Amino acid sequence: MTAFSRTPGERSGPLRYPFLLLALFVSAFPVYWTFMIPSRTNDAVGQLPPPFLPGGHFFENAARVFDTVNFGKALLNSLIVAGSITVSTLLFCSAAGFAFAKLTFRGHGALLLTVIATMMVPMQLGIIPLYLEMQEFGWANHLVAVILPTAVTAFGVVFMRQNVLQAVPDELLDAGRMDGCGTLRLYWHVALPALRPGLAVLGLLTFMQAWNDFMWPLIVLNSENPTVQVALSTLAAGHYRDNTLVLAGTALGTLPVLVVFALFGRQIIGGIMEGAVKG
Repeated sequence: MTAFSRTPGERSGPLRYPFLLLALFVSAFPVYWTFMIPSRTNDAVGQLPPPFLPGGHFFENAARVFDTVNFGKALLNSLIVAGSITVSTLLFCSAAGFAFAKLTFRGHGALLLTVIATMMVPMQLGIIPLYLEMQEFGWANHLVAVILPTAVTAFGVVFMRQNVLQAVPDELLDAGRMDGCGTLRLYWHVALPALRPGLAVLGLLTFMQAWNDFMWPLIVLNSENPTVQVALSTLAAGHYRDNTLVLAGTALGTLPVLVVFALFGRQIIGGIMEGAVKG
């Protein structure tokens, strides 16, 4: 029995709930502040003590966001980019992870080491040649230039490989082969259903990474065709920063991520807990 295990009848200490409430407050307060400040005027940001109750100016400040920048198009672009990257990452990374975990082929070890090695290379080192390549293809200032470079990631391949090793036993694949399944059918009908918790975790991480990406969209897109993060940087630019305007845009840009978590939170938490139990 480890030092962290607990017998069924053991009761927690008296500091358990105060500690959990403190952790909840520290985690949730920045989100609450992001939605509370846009409901007030810009003077509320510098008040001491700061206000903790929402005001009545949120929709007014939100309307100013759409009047200042093309935020509707930015939201649509970010949804297209993040959704496309998430779908392609789940498809290609799960297929590659299945191949590395369950198939034998020439160069298996060398290819896997190559994939892992690419995780050690900072993305910043490849920005200039990648931008020149996008220009050569004529994709600069197009969303495809943001989607394709991250359509599949080395982290996703390694993550899904580990999930396949844990969640898809060889006996299950052997049973599918006895029923006449080929490799593609084994992947689609046998492996993918067992990988749903891991796919949910990778999907959320990928969606958040793509949604919050700032540097590459800033380089390859212009202000007329922005993503949410590029539009927020435009709101924050200038000699005078309107904090309620910036935070109103931040609140609007955070809503899709909260909706995704609300829809898939159960599967995501289940996938994390399943991995923790198996580990």
